[in-house]
Order: sequence, then C-alpha cells, then structure tokens
Amino acid sequence: MPGWLDRVGNLYGTTPSGGNQNGDCYGSCGVVFRLTRNGSSWVFAPLYYFEGGTDGSDPMAVVTVGPDGAVYGTTAMGGDGCTTDYGCGTIFKLTPPARFCQRILCPWTETVLYRFADSPVGATNPFGGVIFDAQGNFYGTTLGGGTGVAGTVYKMTPSGGGWTLSTIYNFQGGVDGAVPITELKFDRAGNLYGTTLYGGTTANGNVFRLVRSGSGWSEQSIYSFLGGVNGYAPQGGVVLDSAGNVYGGTVGGGTQFGGVAYELTPNNDGSWTYSILANFNGSINASLAIDAAGNLYGTTYAGGSHDDGEVFELTYANGSWTTTTVHSFGGPEGALPIGSVLIGSDGTLYGTATLGGMRGQGTAWEITP
Repeated sequence: MPGWLDRVGNLYGTTPSGGNQNGDCYGSCGVVFRLTRNGSSWVFAPLYYFEGGTDGSDPMAVVTVGPDGAVYGTTAMGGDGCTTDYGCGTIFKLTPPARFCQRILCPWTETVLYRFADSPVGATNPFGGVIFDAQGNFYGTTLGGGTGVAGTVYKMTPSGGGWTLSTIYNFQGGVDGAVPITELKFDRAGNLYGTTLYGGTTANGNVFRLVRSGSGWSEQSIYSFLGGVNGYAPQGGVVLDSAGNVYGGTVGGGTQFGGVAYELTPNNDGSWTYSILANFNGSINASLAIDAAGNLYGTTYAGGSHDDGEVFELTYANGSWTTTTVHSFGGPEGALPIGSVLIGSDGTLYGTATLGGMRGQGTAWEITP
C-alpha cells in the first residue's frame, strides 16, 4: 500500500508479500517500493526486498519518510527476536545510496533499528506504521505483548548514534482497549490518538488518546464502539481536522452492515460526541484522509456498484455530510482496496488495490479531478 507522498511527488509504499526469491519466505517476504512519475507514466522501483530472517518480513503498514530523508517502517513478522516460527517483527530504516545513482533500480540500505521479542512484557508484531514528533522521536503500536498482553504504544528515541525503545503505554484489554494495529496521529497539543480493534466497554474496539502526564503518558478511552448500527472494529486509525474533531471508519456495523465513517467532536466538559457520517456496504479497513477544505476520502473493501470496492468522498455543507462515490472498482484498474487514500497538492487521489491489474496481484492507481 502507498503510505507516503513526498514533496516532489514520489509515492512510497509496501507489499506484504512477493519480492526476493532467495529469502526464507519462499519469495514472499515483502517489498518497500517507490513510484516516480515519468511524463504521463510511473516508474516502479523496489527499494528493498525483505528476506525473512533478521531483517524482517511481511511489512503490513505504511512507511514514513523521516526528517533525514530515510524511509522508516515496520515489519509484522521476522527479525528473529522471539521464539515463534514467524518472528515478532522489526522497526527498520532504509537509507538511499550515498552517491548519486544513475540507474533507476538502485537498492537502498536497510538498518534494523529494533527487533521485537516475546518476553512476558515485550511488545510483539507491529502492524502499524510510525509517526515522528518535532524532536525527531517516533512512535508506533504493536498488536501484542506488553504487561496486559493486549498490545502497546512505543517510542523510539535517538541515543548515541542508535535508537532506544521505550513502552509508553501497555493496553490491558479492558475498557482501555486491545490490539492496536494502525498508525498514530498527533493533535496540535502533542497528544497521540489511535484505535484498538477490540476492547472498550463492549469489546467492539475504541478510540483512545495518550496525554503527556509528567514524564510519562496517560491513556484516555474517548469512545467505545457499541456494535450493531453503531459500528464496530475500527481497523484503521484516525485523522484530525484543525478544530480537533476526530474522524475514522469501521470494518463492520452500520445500517448497511459494511461499516461506518464516524466523527468524534470534543465537548467543553472533556467528553466526546459520536456521530455517524455515512453507512457503507463495504468495510473501511484503513484511515481516512482529509484535504485542506476538510473533505474526507477513503476506500471500502467490497461494496460499490460492482462489489469490488470504491473510493468515496465525504463533504460537509449546511449542517450535514454528503457521500459521493468517486470511483467503483471492477475493471483492469484493480479490485478490493484496503489502504488509505493519499491526496496530492493538485487534488489527485492515489491508492492501491489488492487484486486486479495485468497479473491479478494488485495495482497502484490515481484518480485525477
């Protein structure tokens, strides 16, 4: 899935399988790639092929271009940091060639910054990507491990030329939530927001906030999903607008049983108001995207006019939200998108589909306004 659009318009992303035929995953350890525009077409360049050993395997998350120009991300498996057959995952950094490379296919150098281990309190299996703060630290989640064995939020701090990992919150699997599998988001005050797939008051998942508390962090569950028409299982993360409202989607529930797009509005007393913006017949498996005008964009896995998924837009006017289908999949452009939408400076939308294309293995697509 593409996860980053840099300043010059290059797209970066991952595939959880495929790649190097010499790896321990029988050629299916995953790839980090870059797409560069060349006239009216795009050039695909694999930056790194995972081999499934200590370097990691199965990158399930988006990647982030850090302040140093390197690409940072996670692998859900591999790393050889624990006793399971498939590994507990890694945090990696990809560095471009030190000298100018005249070839299109110039491999980048991987550095494993951290290998997760399955000790009693160790975090395991990072399915989400990472996010940097202004000081150069970055943060992410693991779906397992921690003192509650329900996942963690971690912080990576530069230290003596390397990096040090610290766990800033351990989910306990109750009201606080369980199994965070996506990237986090900052608000203007430096608080972190995310979702858990399970847990909450009814075990249907929640939206949480981590607030700095002295030298540490405290967790607040700002909303627990109720299931049914209310929605359940927020597999994607959240986005925030300039007013501090929080938006996201679920993989199930709603009046059409495929999931909902929702808004959480902060109240003066510290509570939050939950509103359903739209109901879908296909699940929202990733975070929504927001443009400068406050319009929201996302994808559904299945649904749409061909039941192969769609790209949708949510616009707000006169006190209500309107849903528009931007594109329904069902042809050579791909099918069954599960990733987020990226928005270019000119309003062009980018994303991926898991199936379709010339070889049936998925596509990267763009939609021009």
